[in-house]
Amino acid sequence: MKKEDCILFSGGIKGAEAEFGANAEKFGIEEVNYTFEGHDITRKRGLRYLNHNELKKGDVSLEYISKLMNRSYTKAPLFRKILQSIWFQINSGQEIYVIGEIMEDKTVRGGTGWGAEFAKICNKPLFVFDQKQNAWFEWTQEEWKKLKPGNEPVISHIHFTGTGTRFLEDNAKKAIAELFQRSFTE
Repeated sequence: MKKEDCILFSGGIKGAEAEFGANAEKFGIEEVNYTFEGHDITRKRGLRYLNHNELKKGDVSLEYISKLMNRSYTKAPLFRKILQSIWFQINSGQEIYVIGEIMEDKTVRGGTGWGAEFAKICNKPLFVFDQKQNAWFEWTQEEWKKLKPGNEPVISHIHFTGTGTRFLEDNAKKAIAELFQRSFTE
């Protein structure tokens, strides 16, 4: 796999997505950041504005997501657009990297959780760096498997997604940087 062929798909907002983007730029990886008018983003590189017809493609029932995620979500139009843009991120990547927190019910906290659940539904390779547990986890189609030090994930598909929490901690910044170093340093 040549890094020149790789594309990071993300959303460009502050936190995990901005950090994935900064590392992609550092390593010469192309990035596509899905967004929409009125969305506050940090990354300006590789912007892809979704129009209202495109956003509809990523529409999903909030009732369905609430049931799937075992929690309630706001019906605010902005939140719906965020979920729709997450659909594009996950749909575009062949493997998914998420920064967040794995909950007891095997979901990931917050709006990021929808991206992880959608990756599960699509049967895509899914990795989560849990900031509280300070470790990478891999979804095995049934449960989260904690990856031991020295066995952390390596990006292996040319189209990959990097997403996650807006509230990035130092250990997650380090985990993202090390992911890119393992994957793209010869």
